[in-house]
Amino acid sequence: MKKKILFINFGGLGDEILFLPSIISVKKEHPDSGITLALEPRSKGVGTLTNIIDDMMFADIKGKHKYAELFNLLRAIWKKKFDIVVSSGGNKFISVFLFLTFIKTRIGYNTGKLSELLLTRAVPLNKNQYAAKMYHDLVRGITNFNTELPEISVERRECEKNTVLIHPGVSLMSVKKGMIKTIPAEVWAEVIEKLADRGKKVIVAGGPDDRQVIETIERIVPCEKYKNMYEKTRNLKELAELISGAEIFLCSDSAPLHVASALGVKTYVIFGPTDDKKLIPDNGRVIPIKAKNCNCPLRPCLWEKRNTTCEALECLNITADDVISAILN
Repeated sequence: MKKKILFINFGGLGDEILFLPSIISVKKEHPDSGITLALEPRSKGVGTLTNIIDDMMFADIKGKHKYAELFNLLRAIWKKKFDIVVSSGGNKFISVFLFLTFIKTRIGYNTGKLSELLLTRAVPLNKNQYAAKMYHDLVRGITNFNTELPEISVERRECEKNTVLIHPGVSLMSVKKGMIKTIPAEVWAEVIEKLADRGKKVIVAGGPDDRQVIETIERIVPCEKYKNMYEKTRNLKELAELISGAEIFLCSDSAPLHVASALGVKTYVIFGPTDDKKLIPDNGRVIPIKAKNCNCPLRPCLWEKRNTTCEALECLNITADDVISAILN
């Protein structure tokens, strides 16, 4: 019998991409199932990367009307009459929300006795692993498949030799919240110029969130030294297609990292306050670039120890030469 399965994952676009393996494994186990994903509106772009999601439901839980949004989502869920719901998140409220969906099979993380009472399956939450594996733990009881990496459906381009595609920005929301996760725009500009001087075909990409860093690059680096693809990709799918044709991809800790990882492109990532071991697979295709002499005892701190970065940012003391050395040596 065809099952109607609801997945709930609130987070940024990168989180949604990392959540895809869980959905894919369940779809492989139940190929005739109908898949619905509930997520935040800001992350709807994940729908352009895959054809396994039949429908999406949205709740803006970061907005002013969080509880009204959740109640409206709940009402929409009641109308759909799902057979199974799988939700990520370590908040104790999630088990209550899932119980109120009245869906027969309710799967979430074990956050204590309440979750054990209200969920049909309370899964141990192991944060000390690659995030895609952490999410995948949720579905091990309903699928025998194990999808280790995100799989995305885009038209791949032929690899253009000697190219370095650079996506220097991070989400504007993270910047507004005081989460500084990348090197200054001036250092990115120096990286671009030095790569070009060493004979690399440099391409720079970005979207609306990256305007400030791109404008700095445009001011510093002569336009003939790189190909400017800023805002030339209209959506995440077109960016993924651009990434697929690069020999090397260089980026910040942001959603495009997970796109490149899914495509198997050789990727180098600037890491500062976040934990690279939880955000990149251990397959040798994604290489973190980190500050060499950072003695901060809290590193990595973001999310685990605090919700904003510190003013010192010793963990992002990464020079252009550090980046060049990592890529070319």
